Amino acid sequence: MMTDLATLLALTGNEVIILAVICLIGGMVRGFSGFALSAMVMASGALIIPPVQLIPICWWLEMTASLFMLRSGWQEANRKVAIGLAIGSTLGVPFGLALTIAIDPELSKLVALGVIIALASLQLAQVRIPFLASNWGLYCSGWLAGVVTGLASVGGMVVALYVLAQRAQPRQMRASLVLFLFVGTAAEMISLWSFGVMDKTAVTRGLVMAMPAGLGVVLGKLFFQPKWEHLYKPFCLTLLIALASTGIIRLILKA
Repeated sequence: MMTDLATLLALTGNEVIILAVICLIGGMVRGFSGFALSAMVMASGALIIPPVQLIPICWWLEMTASLFMLRSGWQEANRKVAIGLAIGSTLGVPFGLALTIAIDPELSKLVALGVIIALASLQLAQVRIPFLASNWGLYCSGWLAGVVTGLASVGGMVVALYVLAQRAQPRQMRASLVLFLFVGTAAEMISLWSFGVMDKTAVTRGLVMAMPAGLGVVLGKLFFQPKWEHLYKPFCLTLLIALASTGIIRLILKA
């Protein structure tokens, strides 16, 4: 059975198992923190599958997770901000995808992992960029989030920097991220189809990996404890930096 599944997904049996575990853990992180699903999958899975193949898988994972979390996100998020960010993101995704497709797969892995380290470090250091608090900052943040989504499927981390500049409440930040990820992910499909990235294999992989990711989101929501909320984000960001750094080191040693 595993052999048949691996053949269907155009992966080895070990790659299927490892990717499924990564998606499960990424889903759990998304469930209790509200973000980092795609970042976790990209940081850990880029050594198995090139980013250009991981990006459409992450689309299915994000859509699955967003459907599980949309109700709370819709109720508590700043909807105007989330929609504005999604508009900018839709315009930015094609630029990131074009670059990812154009460069060498090994270089794209380094770019994706480097982007994750840079964005996670900025968030961990709680860097506030005043420009992002302006009206122009809203759409520029969305556009940059789209570019980064096309490069590494981590646009939510750019939006987190925007929300940080607003000094919003943690719960509202989490909800706004959830709503943005749902709306932005839905619009992203247009670019994925246009660039030929969302092919039959990508759809199959995404649907299969959405199952462990969805289970992870449910478990993560069960584990969520408001009293520990202030610790979730630093933990996730530190973990992302460690995973991406390890990936870069392995790529360099492999070269």
